[in-house]
Amino acid sequence: MRKRQAKKRPLLPDPKFNDQLVTRFVNNMMWDGKKSVAFKVFYDALDIVEEKNQDEEKTALELWKDALSNIMPHVEVRSRRVGGATFQIPMQIRPDRKISTAMKWLILYARKRNEKSMAAKLAAEVLAAAKEEGAAVKKRMDTHKMAEANKAFSHFRF
Repeated sequence: MRKRQAKKRPLLPDPKFNDQLVTRFVNNMMWDGKKSVAFKVFYDALDIVEEKNQDEEKTALELWKDALSNIMPHVEVRSRRVGGATFQIPMQIRPDRKISTAMKWLILYARKRNEKSMAAKLAAEVLAAAKEEGAAVKKRMDTHKMAEANKAFSHFRF
């Protein structure tokens, strides 16, 4: 690269839980710069999670964090050309990429659900992921299976 790498700007914590991870999630979920709408959707989803929660000792925010950690992939496959052939090479993922990948998958599969509002969709996906089920957790399992299947090519690492 010609220019130096841009330094990471600090995120302001969210107003309700005072957590930077929540702000990062809302930034990923936001459409057209409508941050207040995205915050409302997120907080409504956590209220729904709180209502439907059977596990009394965990708060909705802790359930959401558990769901994120259940979705987080540990390895992924990357394409690499070696001598005219393209190989899928399993690689470890950086910690910040793990979190952002998990957030993107959670939002993507929440949007694909069949509930009435985005808050209901997100709440349902969070509850499913906290129990280690749902589409986002399946995506993580598929990613790990693909990495396991291509373990033979791991000596091509770059």
